[in-house]
Amino acid sequence: MALSGAGAAAGAAMHARRIPASGEALPVIGLGTWQTFDVGADAGARPALQEVLKVLFAAGARVVDSSPMYGTSEAVVGDLCAALKICEPLFMATKVWTQGRDEGIRQMQRSIERMRAGRMDLMQVHNLVDVETHTKTLLAWKAEQRVRYVGITHYTASAHAEVERWLRTKQYDFVQINYSLEEPHAAERLLPLAAQLGVAVMVNRPFATGGMFARVRGKPLPAWAAELGIASWAQYFLKWIVSHPAVTCVIPATGKPAHMQDNVAAGFGPMPDEAGRRRMAQHYDAL
Repeated sequence: MALSGAGAAAGAAMHARRIPASGEALPVIGLGTWQTFDVGADAGARPALQEVLKVLFAAGARVVDSSPMYGTSEAVVGDLCAALKICEPLFMATKVWTQGRDEGIRQMQRSIERMRAGRMDLMQVHNLVDVETHTKTLLAWKAEQRVRYVGITHYTASAHAEVERWLRTKQYDFVQINYSLEEPHAAERLLPLAAQLGVAVMVNRPFATGGMFARVRGKPLPAWAAELGIASWAQYFLKWIVSHPAVTCVIPATGKPAHMQDNVAAGFGPMPDEAGRRRMAQHYDAL
């Protein structure tokens, strides 16, 4: 489904974007797990996280992104998805975050086991750590069908030039980068480059680690936001991101079911065109 058109009717599917490397469609709203899913065996914390995954899946969303950097998040995702019996249909993504070929292989094997993925949908080199070494392993694993897609990630604009350099080697199916109304720098070079090279874009830090909500606290949405089906600032921020034609999906992290419900709502209904996106950015900048 294209990111345009009339509002979603009852029963309509979430907007989706196609992965250029394969044509596979991914729903535009996913789930990140940094900090929020790092709860270990805490029996008091796990039920809410299980409900987050239920809300995600019920909305037709599929992407869950994690990393060994995120403490116990991978194992918590795996346990809860297994309990819900949704591991197979989810699009599981994680990362390799270590130095050296052998340690990278060990870490990736552990991640696949912890997330109960069988075959990982997407394995990414986290923050370009030992990227040359791990890319060689990942391309071999992809050829062996141990992973379906390979990618690279970073979370700061200061690293975008290095991300660009690696993207130009044309080895990757995905790039994961920061992009938001607060941090729009990726639109200058990286998003056009990804579109040119046929690389899917996964967006992290959509709320700039929550700082954007402080900026809009107590301020009403503009009246015209209702024309886009926007009922919250979270939806405003997310719709602006996923309406960029180069963006494949966005992965806001949350451990709260109500926030997950709010986030997935941004994947339905009308989306802003380029003029609408400029209007949204100008309004936010003026706050």
